[in-house]
Amino acid sequence: MPVAMKDVMRLLCSISEEKKMKAAVKHSGRGALVTGAVAFVGGLFGGPPGIAVGGTVGGLLGAWMTSGQFQPVPQILMELSPAQQQKLLNEFTAIVRDLDGTDAVQLVALVMGSEALKQRLLTMLVGYITKELGAEVQYGD
Repeated sequence: MPVAMKDVMRLLCSISEEKKMKAAVKHSGRGALVTGAVAFVGGLFGGPPGIAVGGTVGGLLGAWMTSGQFQPVPQILMELSPAQQQKLLNEFTAIVRDLDGTDAVQLVALVMGSEALKQRLLTMLVGYITKELGAEVQYGD
């Protein structure tokens, strides 16, 4: 059953919105760089105790820099490139290909009426977000 890309994206947005999913791209490399740089500067000015203090301060600064950058998953989905959307559509189609829906309205009704199917799609979506986008997913407020 051919389904339009925009319909699939709307459906995935609805499912993720229902679970209040948010995602943040991990910037652990940037945090590690800040930690190392501050520890290095601390070592230059304070010797071994300066490394310890610089590492601690740098670690806290790096953690602060990389936290709190979560966006709602529906917003992230709508900002995907056409190639990324196509890959997501392919994964979606692999899950729903055996359903008997003939159009988008029937497909949405089938998916929204089945908790098991919604869970499979959520699992697929979380896997896509973590693997393809390198993001961390959170649920709730």
